[in-house]
Amino acid sequence: MKTLKLTFLLLFISFGIYSCSSDDTATDDPQGGTPLEFRQELNVSYGSDPEQVFDIYLPANRTLDTKVMILVHGGGWTSGDKSDMDTFKDIMLEDLPNIAIVNINYRLADPDNQPYPMQIDDITSIVNLLKTNQNDYVISNDIGFLGTSAGAHLSMLWSYAFDTENDVQMVASVVGPTNFTDPAYLDNEDPLLQEIIDTFGLDTSIPYLEEISPYHQATAASPPTILFYGGQDPLIPTSQGVDMDTRLTELGVTHQFTLYPNAGHGWIGLELLDTWTKVKAFTQTHLE
Repeated sequence: MKTLKLTFLLLFISFGIYSCSSDDTATDDPQGGTPLEFRQELNVSYGSDPEQVFDIYLPANRTLDTKVMILVHGGGWTSGDKSDMDTFKDIMLEDLPNIAIVNINYRLADPDNQPYPMQIDDITSIVNLLKTNQNDYVISNDIGFLGTSAGAHLSMLWSYAFDTENDVQMVASVVGPTNFTDPAYLDNEDPLLQEIIDTFGLDTSIPYLEEISPYHQATAASPPTILFYGGQDPLIPTSQGVDMDTRLTELGVTHQFTLYPNAGHGWIGLELLDTWTKVKAFTQTHLE
């Protein structure tokens, strides 16, 4: 355990964009009264595309009340892999052993395939598959999201705008873009920031940018949210986190906001330990 904690503390996580429903539909007793052992399945397919796979880690002694955390990797919507979230997956297996973990891949955007709504559709497919296999996996419908960078954006957007069954109990955003109508993006003279907008295609109208922005999709019914941002992030302006914090406060949504003034698009050491400590406590409060 000490070795794992030390590894997590020292590991540099590059989040780079470029690199309360308990109404379970199952009524059977899948366990048959026998405690279940830990189970994992890797590269479970949820679609016809090779990128549509996820890994699932099911805890021992689980029941139909066992909650699920979905991990969503970053990579600017155009790159990245579920293995990028292995650090979070490994520490969750140690520190939150009663929660099922689903570490996902999704179809990556390219010039012919925009990220929206493709990647949102992939998350919907995953959630639906988990429900379809609820008795087999022995899990509840209650889910949380932990995403980094582009994955954090997708986690918030799906949770705020596409969770029609109110299954999401919490969402954690680590350096996730929140508002594409932010002047820091719209009025930018930075090619890196402009590339983020360009990733979503030729439609840069305000209504479209609002549609893909968690900031504009949040409501008073949005799930509890925990936010982390770096004050020196070259890709995600500080206003993305500060304004999201203000918006959730205005809506009365339970949330926490942490800004590390000297951190960039990822951090190490005590700041990283602080992030995990807060995510763990938030998860134990809202999901476990």
